[in-house]
Amino acid sequence: MFKVYYRLSNQQAGIDKKKIKNANKKKCLENCISVFGRENITVIGDNLNHEHIEWLRDLDIRFLEVSNGNGSATFRNALDMAIEENEDNDIVYLLEDDFLHKEGSKKLLTEALNELNCYATLYDHPDKYLNRDRGGNQFIEQGGEVTRVIKTETIHWKITNSTVMSFAARVSRLKLDKELLEKHSRNRITDSFSLFTELSQTKGIPVLSSIPGFSTHCETAWLSPFTNWEEI
Repeated sequence: MFKVYYRLSNQQAGIDKKKIKNANKKKCLENCISVFGRENITVIGDNLNHEHIEWLRDLDIRFLEVSNGNGSATFRNALDMAIEENEDNDIVYLLEDDFLHKEGSKKLLTEALNELNCYATLYDHPDKYLNRDRGGNQFIEQGGEVTRVIKTETIHWKITNSTVMSFAARVSRLKLDKELLEKHSRNRITDSFSLFTELSQTKGIPVLSSIPGFSTHCETAWLSPFTNWEEI
């Protein structure tokens, strides 16, 4: 089984960020429905306004209203639901509300998690190609990270040092790592870099990132490369 727990909020996290033109809240969720299937998605809505609630009802999608006022608490809501509602071998995708995906994303995430007991992302984050002395990821030198590349049925993956808080895993993996997942989501803003660094360094649990990316965070400065995401 494959389930998506989609974190939707009316609020911006931190400063206002420039997004591509087709990356509003509605377009991103509609893209998610198209790629993963309405029946596989649960929306966890934080402080939704009346317009968004009516829109979700019209979509006939499962949704839960919460009043957290911050992304970390809503992430923990999604984590708890994913663990409580699914079996150990099920795949869950904990997803933020500002991502776009290409067709075939569900199959690729399943391929990755069939290959390794790991976390998987389809976001090929540009910070993995920006040297740390230029403001990039602290592990990056000479335009890249030291890694290993593996092949599944239809795509290549690299083991990457971190990703953002949109990722897929089996429920059994989330159970084993729940303490760390909660530790790095205690503050108002989650600390994904510290989370995945600690998972790698203390438990040896990798993050697989597809190359090329099949999803993107929609901030214009940090789009997955080699795709015109405004056409998705």
